[in-house]
Amino acid sequence: MPVELTWWGHATVTVEDSGTRVLTDPLFVRRLAHLRRRRGAVPPPEAAVADVVLVSHLHADHLHLPSLARLAPGTRLVVPRGAPTVVPGLGRLAAARGLRISEAAPGDVVRCGELRIRAVHAEHDGRRLPYGPRRVPALGYVVRGEATTYFAGDTGWFEGMTDEVGPVDVALLPVGGWGPFLGHGHLDAGRAARALARLEAPTAVPVHYGTYWPIGMDGVRPHEFHAPGEEFVRLAGRLAPEATVHRLGHGESVRPLGAR
Repeated sequence: MPVELTWWGHATVTVEDSGTRVLTDPLFVRRLAHLRRRRGAVPPPEAAVADVVLVSHLHADHLHLPSLARLAPGTRLVVPRGAPTVVPGLGRLAAARGLRISEAAPGDVVRCGELRIRAVHAEHDGRRLPYGPRRVPALGYVVRGEATTYFAGDTGWFEGMTDEVGPVDVALLPVGGWGPFLGHGHLDAGRAARALARLEAPTAVPVHYGTYWPIGMDGVRPHEFHAPGEEFVRLAGRLAPEATVHRLGHGESVRPLGAR
């Protein structure tokens, strides 16, 4: 059964592998606080169909309770360890919707169907801003089935990333954000291309760009909204020439080759 990836926008991706549907950081709204979806339709109902959902960290554009409420009862939800304590609404939602929560820290492994899902470190602020100082780990995930797929979540480059992540077939790498400036703990197109070269992944899909933008800021550094995907393709071609980069449109799917 071929592995298929569908990018719904922002950090939301469906990974179909070994008969199991994995969904990352679901965000299914046209507007979130000061952010408005500027490109791509709101994902259709079938985007919320998943066997397991991976949440990388607690920021509201990654752990979004109204989007999680669209999941079917019985869906497994993997979240950073401590998330239900820091976000009490998560536990209430899981109980009301019949979601099965698994908490994970770097190194933990969750099995779903034929898949082995390993949580890895992400270099990112794991707090539930702006509600308090308590931190939980920000995570990436390595999904191993017929292919090995790395979902980086939000992260900056960190020492030891290649050893922690290990060999992968597909890297889902963030290349932008939702505002004109990226702070510490993020990859931009250039840093993501360098990460791809070091990871030596044969296939990459850029994510976390070109979807949401602050209301009223359309004229402020608009290239930071439109350009990261194309810039990543260009720089990856120079820094990681052996990798194939699929720059997907919203709702577009690809079946990458070369599973390990």
